[in-house]
Parts: sequence; structure tokens; C-alpha cells
Amino acid sequence: MLSDAGPDAPLVTAMRARELGRKSVVVGDRVALVGDTSGAAGALARIVRIAERTSVLRRTADDDETTAEGRLERVVVANADQLVIVSALADPPPRTGFIDRCLVAAYDAGIEPLLCLTKADLAGPEAVLGYYAELELPYVLVRPDSDLDALRSLLAGRISVLVGHSGVGKSTLVNRLVPDAARAVGTVSAIGRGRHTSTSAVALRLPRLPDRDDGARQPPSGAARPGADPGWIVDTPGVRSFGLAHVSADSLLHGFPDLVEGTVDCPANCPHTPDAPGCGLDAWVAAGKADPRRLASYRRLLASRAGEGDARGEPDQRNPGDPLAGS
Repeated sequence: MLSDAGPDAPLVTAMRARELGRKSVVVGDRVALVGDTSGAAGALARIVRIAERTSVLRRTADDDETTAEGRLERVVVANADQLVIVSALADPPPRTGFIDRCLVAAYDAGIEPLLCLTKADLAGPEAVLGYYAELELPYVLVRPDSDLDALRSLLAGRISVLVGHSGVGKSTLVNRLVPDAARAVGTVSAIGRGRHTSTSAVALRLPRLPDRDDGARQPPSGAARPGADPGWIVDTPGVRSFGLAHVSADSLLHGFPDLVEGTVDCPANCPHTPDAPGCGLDAWVAAGKADPRRLASYRRLLASRAGEGDARGEPDQRNPGDPLAGS
């Protein structure tokens, strides 16, 4: 993205200048260019400067800091304002463990989260929303035949990055939002796992809403208006897990604001593990002030970050009896 580009700026092909050395340019970076920035066919510019990033969303390949792969940190996108966590309500079923990981990453990066629940024609959202009842987490429901006005209003004027498991309908959603995107759409296998269809992150300018005739139906209150900046979305490849080895143990708690107050009376440097003497979280949950599944999820993240669990485990390996718990 050009540092001073407006919503109607042309698409420019550019390459990184040699003087930038090994400094990586990632999706979402705001850059300064020299050369031909007309956007004409065959024109080529050079990226000579990368502006300071306002936010950086990262994930690690795994959670085990003791392995080379677990320490491999990947920048998903720079300068995003919003993380849209796309989760299907069925086929494949929702996995709150994965959503929890994305929330931790969003809060750690200073990005606002938005939960987008797809395939709402196949199942209701009550179980998922009940799990997050204490968080006041903004959400939107999407059905195949529903309009996307509510979602567009939440995307307008912002840079939003979409993440989700393969098969949750993310590419279908992107194609509905940006008809010219032509993102590949896959299917869900018989064992409930989606096939990876997007192979790289790509930033897409959302189209402006068409001007309406005087007699046309007006958009709902709060929806993006014709002529307004519709914003950008960054579509990312489907992932099986969202490693958090780059997030400190203390920062993990930021993804669980419903548990924070329960740690007020914990001893100094309390690790909040099940066997930690004096940890106040168990009493906090026992008093009905937080969902016990939330505490279980937090402690699973602590354990997997320490290399004590499988970050990509299946639901029955992570929390027996809870169909929402998988990562």
C-alpha cells in the first residue's frame, strides 16, 4: 500500500529496492515508491522505504519454543486494524480453541477482533456465543443467502485481515465481498477438515457501494454508505493452528479478559497452572464468575506454549467431552 494512496489510487507493480537489503516487505506495509507509479501496463516502480508499522499480526508455526520450527515467527500482515476470525458453525464444526488463539494474537498486536460465524443456515450460534458471553466479543452471522450489509459496515474504512481454518467458507466470503477476487473455493472432506485453497495472503480493496436512485432502498443504519471508503480485506491461507510461541506467558492472559480479575489475589509471579499454590483462578471459576471451559482453554495454551501439548491436537485430545474445544 502506498503511504499516501487514496481509495481510488491505481494498482502499481513494484519491486523492492536493493538498498533495503534483507528487510522484508509484507502484506499491509505502507511504502514509498520511485519510478513509474502510473499503474499502466508494463510500468514498474521501486519500493525505497517502508513506513513504521502501526500493528503487526504474527503467528508461529508451532508453540514449542524448544524447537526451531516452534521459534519460526511469521508476520501475517502489517498495519491491520481488525482481525476477522472466520469460523463455521457446522461442516466443519466451530473450534473455540482456535478462536481463543486468534484472540490472544489480536490483543497482543493491538488489533480489534471480530468473530464472523459462517454457515449459520446449518447450525445456531448459541453454543459459541455462550462461550464468549463475558467478553462482549463483536460478531456477525453469515448465511449463503444473507446480504452482507452488517459485515460491510464493520469492514468499512478499515484494514481487516481474515483468518480461519480451511473449509470454513472464508474464500466464498471473500468472493462475495470482492466479486473480482476469484479466490479458489474448496470443499470439506468426509472427516470434517477443509482443503487448503488460498496459498498466500493478498490484500483486496473492497468495492465501493453503488450509488442508489432516490427511490431505492436505503442501507441500514450504521452500514457503509455509497461513496464512503469501503476499506481493505487481507485474505490469508487456511491454517490448522495459530502458534503463540512469540507471545509471552503473561500476555496470554490478555486473550482472556474474563479471567484477569481472578488473578488479582494470586501470589507474585504465579504461573496460573493447575498445581500453582495460591492461584486464584480456580476459586474465581468455582464462584461462577467465569466459564470453566475458558480456564481450561487458557491453561491448555500455557501448556502448549511450554511444549507440553500438541498445538494441533484434535478435540478429544484437548478437552474430552467439549465439542467446541479443538484448536
